[in-house]
Amino acid sequence: MTNTSGEATWVPGRVAAADVQRMMSRLLLTHGSDSAKKLSAFWVLIVLATAIAAAGVVADSTATVIGAMIVAPLMTPILGTALSVVLARRRDIVVNLAIILAGVLVVIAVSYLIGLTTPALLIADTNSQIAARVSPRLIDLLAALATGAVGAFAMVRSDISDALPGVAIAISLVPPLAVVGLTLESGAPDQAVGALLLFGTNVSAIITTGVIFFLAYRVRAAATDLGVAVGQLRPGTLLVVAGALVALAVPLGLGTSVVMQQVDIVSRATPVATAWAEAQNWQISTIEVRQGVLRIVALGQPPTISDADLRAMLDDAGFADVDVEVTLVFGGSRLLTADG
Repeated sequence: MTNTSGEATWVPGRVAAADVQRMMSRLLLTHGSDSAKKLSAFWVLIVLATAIAAAGVVADSTATVIGAMIVAPLMTPILGTALSVVLARRRDIVVNLAIILAGVLVVIAVSYLIGLTTPALLIADTNSQIAARVSPRLIDLLAALATGAVGAFAMVRSDISDALPGVAIAISLVPPLAVVGLTLESGAPDQAVGALLLFGTNVSAIITTGVIFFLAYRVRAAATDLGVAVGQLRPGTLLVVAGALVALAVPLGLGTSVVMQQVDIVSRATPVATAWAEAQNWQISTIEVRQGVLRIVALGQPPTISDADLRAMLDDAGFADVDVEVTLVFGGSRLLTADG
């Protein structure tokens, strides 16, 4: 909209035409005369982000993984897909989805190759970074929706673009894909599927919230004022976007149910295991549920502790159908000095 002097004016609840131009230039990698430059930067950053993420997972380093989140450029084509959906530009939708898919394959392939150079077995049982990404829950969907909303809001409001680095840290895109490649190389395809589900959840949440915010800020009307070719937005398109998110919520709900059951088992089994250990002057170091097995680590001095009593106590407490793995650690740590 313009005033009597021909200058652009701001309309509450609607982005300006200049903002649409900025969004299209930033989110559509094949848009504009500098498309080759944007695409080359994307592919360089995706490879580097993968190397950082894979190294962080292998080293079990949260700080390194966060660094990969900041560098990762996947947020751009994902929000670009949301913008293309709102503008009903089918070619741009296909192009952005193709870039996302190609990026996914690159990350998985590079992380798989990095896994080949690592002798250690990289699975959830031995690595906290992997364990945090192979069992997504509904809370992860909620976090992804909120983060996607912030990202879309930061795009339509150039005055708060400083929030984008925080969005990059909050949303996990490249690290789950790195986990997919590393766990596939380690022979754990079930864990790879879990990490891929987390990535898919984040992508669907970003696209959904992006579509909502871009529609709410009347991006289509602003694009028309700018002279951008805008297609017909059909209800079926919006149903597909929403349906993908709902479909992903089902396995996430099942994952949440499993986690809640595991928490319940640990909370009820802990006092039983503690009483068993203390009765023999031992103590419980760790108690957790992994892959349906209750794993207990007990520490103490020789002679060994009797685990037969523990099985009976757990059966009496209602855990007769739960497999239990007990690890006994004898003695403590000792310092062997160089002078003997």
